[in-house]
Order: sequence, then C-alpha cells, then structure tokens
Amino acid sequence: MSERAAPFYCPYCGDEDLFPHENGHGAWECRACSRAFQLKFLGLLAPGTSSNSTGGDPI
Repeated sequence: MSERAAPFYCPYCGDEDLFPHENGHGAWECRACSRAFQLKFLGLLAPGTSSNSTGGDPI
C-alpha cells in the first residue's frame, strides 16, 4: 500500500498552500482562500465507458 495521494493545488483558487484538514481522510484545507474540501476515490471505470453512460444527471 502506498501513502495517500495529495492534491497538487486547490480546486477553487489554484494555490498550492494545502494542508490536511482535521475532518479526516481525504479532507484538505487551502490557507490561501480559506476553503476546506474533501477528495473521494469513487472507483475504476470499465474500459469503454464514461461517467455519463450510467443514465444519471449530467454535471
């Protein structure tokens, strides 16, 4: 098992001043824009499929 992957930049402001957040696994805080966010691995897609082929609402 490898160490957890860390995001390279904030998805809101693009800054790289990120630190683990106290909320737990996958939670990060950006000290540049004062936002907290969480990353979650959803799983692997089967070859030849896309996330829009499940019939759900497009994002």
